[in-house]
Amino acid sequence: MSGVSAAVPVTAASKDGARSWQALRSLYSRYGALAGYGIAALAIYAGWLGRDQRNINAEYGLGYALGIVGGSLMLLLLLYSVRKRVRWLSRFGETRHWFRIHMMLGIVGPVLILYHCNFDLGDLNSRVALYCTLLVAGSGVLGRYLYAGIHHGLYGSKATLQEMAGVLEKSVPGGHASALIQPIRVELVALDRRALAPPVTLVDSIVRHLTISWQTRLIYRRLVSRTRRELITRAMTSPIVDQHADRLEATIRRYLREHLGQVRQVARFNSFERLFSLWHVVHVPFFLMMIFSGLFHVFAVHLY
Repeated sequence: MSGVSAAVPVTAASKDGARSWQALRSLYSRYGALAGYGIAALAIYAGWLGRDQRNINAEYGLGYALGIVGGSLMLLLLLYSVRKRVRWLSRFGETRHWFRIHMMLGIVGPVLILYHCNFDLGDLNSRVALYCTLLVAGSGVLGRYLYAGIHHGLYGSKATLQEMAGVLEKSVPGGHASALIQPIRVELVALDRRALAPPVTLVDSIVRHLTISWQTRLIYRRLVSRTRRELITRAMTSPIVDQHADRLEATIRRYLREHLGQVRQVARFNSFERLFSLWHVVHVPFFLMMIFSGLFHVFAVHLY
């Protein structure tokens, strides 16, 4: 008996520990990147304020070491691209973990380089290397936002929108459901097709996103007003409709909010996809510029 009673608290404690761990993982996935950006911003702000009080020289001592470490971290960014292309590296972890490390290196490296130069632009050679590094870091933050929007939302939102076709008819009871739903379906079909069609150009995706965002709000108000008038008319001749009118209207409102919200998400993520493809074309040359300018900077510093 004593053994059984002792096992119960251990099981309860393990469950509590598992729940706590899941809660921590959820917080990290939601706010981890934002917390990292905040810490980096505070480090940059503090470094800028104290630049006159620190005795850091980029050519020797701590300043030199910070430059070596920061530059090495920026070179290690290449590992993420290698991981995506070399299959046997999959044994060292999933791509998403490598991506997180890639983002961390892309933030920590430029911060160390700023401390390396003590927030002083220096000569032309140093300026070019610093500007390229900051350009890569800034474009990386933008790319991370676009990447998250696409891979966590686009395909799921499209699938959800495609599956929502029969939700309203199933959720509204009574023989009057089809008469209420049909006009709504007719108006939503064209909007759904437009949102799900792949955009042709970047301008098309952005204009479509803005247009659909505006249209869905107008459509919601118009369809709700039409539904309310239809329910009032039918309630005069049908006791069943009169009895369930409020619930019918609430159900239709809820469906429209969910459906039109999903349409807006698909339009937004379609624009993200186009922006991400354009970003990738621009980010790679930025990265190559940073590598070449950094190598030239190191060469010039040690040669002269």
